[in-house]
Amino acid sequence: MSVKVQKILNIAMILISFSTIPFMGLQNIKRFLPISILIGIIEGIHALIGKKRRWWIFYNKPNSYFFNEFPFNIGVFLIISLWYMKWSYGKFMKFLLLNAIGNALFAYPFAKFARKIKYFTLVRINHLQFFFYFFSKVFLFYGLQYLFEKYKKTN
Repeated sequence: MSVKVQKILNIAMILISFSTIPFMGLQNIKRFLPISILIGIIEGIHALIGKKRRWWIFYNKPNSYFFNEFPFNIGVFLIISLWYMKWSYGKFMKFLLLNAIGNALFAYPFAKFARKIKYFTLVRINHLQFFFYFFSKVFLFYGLQYLFEKYKKTN
């Protein structure tokens, strides 16, 4: 894949993701955005660790976080996490199931497709480990949202 095509894909991921926000409702955005941003920051740190350890590589240069992983974090992952919370907060098993399905789709068919189109490829981790890399944050995400809700009720 050329750098130009990757730039277009990156921009499209962000724009398409953010175009769904008006359907979410302002109350849901206010309620779930702080913890979603916090988890996004944690994911960004984990992505830097993964890049340093060569768990995956992106084919195109520049080999920077902002050109490669950032569009996923700020676009797809941030917005999907808001939607998952909107659809399932208060129903932990539903939240786990939604995240498991979404993470499995990303770790298996999407990662294989990304390799086929030469977007990125997994190097030092396999698809199952890639799945758990994302899924491990689910418990932290839900727990932090729970604590945030509890804190808001006491104040």
